[in-house]
Amino acid sequence: MEETLAEQSAPFLDYLQGWLASMPQPALSQVMADPQNTALISVDVIQGFCTAGPLASPHIARIIAPIVDLMRHVWDNGLRHIILCQDTHEHDALEFNHYPPHCLRGSAESQAVAEIQALPFYTQMTVLEKNSINSGLNTGLDAWLAAHHQVDTFIVVGDCTDLCTYQLAMHLRLGANARQLQRCVIVPADCVETYDLPLKIAAQGVLPHPAALLHAVFLYHMAINGVEVISRLA
Repeated sequence: MEETLAEQSAPFLDYLQGWLASMPQPALSQVMADPQNTALISVDVIQGFCTAGPLASPHIARIIAPIVDLMRHVWDNGLRHIILCQDTHEHDALEFNHYPPHCLRGSAESQAVAEIQALPFYTQMTVLEKNSINSGLNTGLDAWLAAHHQVDTFIVVGDCTDLCTYQLAMHLRLGANARQLQRCVIVPADCVETYDLPLKIAAQGVLPHPAALLHAVFLYHMAINGVEVISRLA
């Protein structure tokens, strides 16, 4: 009898659990040799995914604190390149064919969470608005990269692990591969998360979304494509 998908996947899921538990926890000094050549890019740590609106998730909101702590940590150590990629949708966004209207331009949902806005260096961050889950499409990110060609280390944080965070990390990694650029892309697992929609509560016509599984699988997929996935930055 042919094995079910669950049976076929069981050995890998055991391996994946061990992989997650054994991720390294390097010190910031180990990954940031030169703060002028390092950038922290945060994606969608905004009110519309954390605190307000139809896609806000307490599951995601729990990464606000570690991200804000990391922002303070890197700033105190001299890093000045902090980019906020933020959903800022047009009212007729094509994405709304697949998701409820959210993070409309001019709305509070499209703004950074209050904890980030409260940072004393918030006004010195670069905000890039996006109209899709890909931070590299029609956002100005590639222009920023070209203008800051000396930056070769990128710390990526935010949500969702399997959507915007994955797209951003892979855009940075694959863009470097295509151009033969020496670039390091780092994702601290404690600063990324995705939303949870269990099968038992998914509405009719809405696809379920198991957060723990997809978070783990997409971290792993980033890792096998050359992104440095770590547990946290000490």
